[in-house]
Amino acid sequence: MPESHSADVVIIGGGPGGYVAAIRAAQLGLNTVCVEMSKTLGGTCVNIGCIPSKALLTSSEHYEFARLHAGAHGVKTSGVELDLPTMLKRKDEVVSQNTKGIEFLFKKNKITWARGRGTLKPGNVVDVAGDDGTTTSYQAKHVIIATGSVPVELPFLKFDEDRVLSNDGALRIPEVPTHLVVIGGGVIGLELGSVWRRLGAKVTVIELAATILPGNDLDVIKEADKIFRKQGLDLRTGTKVTGGRIEKDRVLVDIDANGKGETLDADHVLVSVGRKPSLNGIDAKSLGLNLGPRGELVVDDQMRTNLPNVYAIGDAVGGKLLAHKAEEEGVVAAEVIAGHHARMNYKSMPSVVYTWPEIASVGLGEHEVKDSGRAFKVGKFPFSANGRARSMNETSGFVKFIADAATDELLGCHMIGANASELIQEVVLAFEYRGSSEDIGMTVHSHPTLSEVVKEAALGVLGRSIHI
Repeated sequence: MPESHSADVVIIGGGPGGYVAAIRAAQLGLNTVCVEMSKTLGGTCVNIGCIPSKALLTSSEHYEFARLHAGAHGVKTSGVELDLPTMLKRKDEVVSQNTKGIEFLFKKNKITWARGRGTLKPGNVVDVAGDDGTTTSYQAKHVIIATGSVPVELPFLKFDEDRVLSNDGALRIPEVPTHLVVIGGGVIGLELGSVWRRLGAKVTVIELAATILPGNDLDVIKEADKIFRKQGLDLRTGTKVTGGRIEKDRVLVDIDANGKGETLDADHVLVSVGRKPSLNGIDAKSLGLNLGPRGELVVDDQMRTNLPNVYAIGDAVGGKLLAHKAEEEGVVAAEVIAGHHARMNYKSMPSVVYTWPEIASVGLGEHEVKDSGRAFKVGKFPFSANGRARSMNETSGFVKFIADAATDELLGCHMIGANASELIQEVVLAFEYRGSSEDIGMTVHSHPTLSEVVKEAALGVLGRSIHI
């Protein structure tokens, strides 16, 4: 018989949604267990996603700055060399610091880390199979499913993490490729493609849609396409991958653009065509859990599934697959379990692409507002007209606002430029309060700062930009 325990809440999955839900539940006084089968906490985001990719993005940006851009600041460099093993080691150290930090927070909040593979059984029983062959059973008053997502494979290019890479393998290439083919011109493909381009690889990005970053505001897409091509990314939009195969130490990728076929010869191929919910340990059919069209768990705005006292969060419930979305859903689930009146609001959910320049957005794109038939106004301001951007030599991009023509309520904000990931946050706060462009435009912004671009773009909605 397996060893048996009881708990107020058992969370299956220790990624950004799961571990944050565990911490919030523990803060609220609940006896909390978090099940995670990996050797470290943090899930895809901390171990093989958000955190390591940002470490490599930063390191590669430093390398490219030293090689190509330091001279413009009067800093002469010579003999700049890449030490890839040290760069990869630093990335691993950053990951380790974060995973150990989560372990510390678990101990601080008296959260039980049940190490092993969790399986949800009827009656909200969670069995945890450990690596040592033992099974521990938890009778939970409440269960939160936070099992995340996995990358989508192509049938003719299965992941081996050697030549055919997911985001995981693309973070661990031991030497700079001569040619890296990236299948998918979305966030992951462009971020990791940018890393290896900066380090010296030829990078070809294949995107089936007519543009990179499909679904984003069209002005941002147009600007990003122009900038990335200038940087050296070979962007092939409107192009279909029709086949692929590994031949010795090469990967051959067959593509077709408007009926014209071509075979690309690459050292490695990064397949980044999307992710799908992972329900590892969750037999949705036998449990009676409702699933959506893409295999995601169906929940309401309090993260409740159709089963009593069973909640689901993060990538397992679909929508935008964002770590910060999962975190907030985890907080909502924990607070609902504790008796609070919490609900999810996705209207103010920001998205970021950590290329350089960065891309960030919140709300609707101009094409979405136009399709709705709602009358709107647009304000736009370039970084090139900002004093701080000029002093940094970071003048690419712009900030764009879309507001209701009658009420001035903010409907969307889209930016591409230096530090956009940080600049978007004041707009997200304004969205939370159903703020207007005038609210941001009349707010004093420190000078000289990049944030003044946000203020000027908001004033632009009103026809009142000062510096253009």
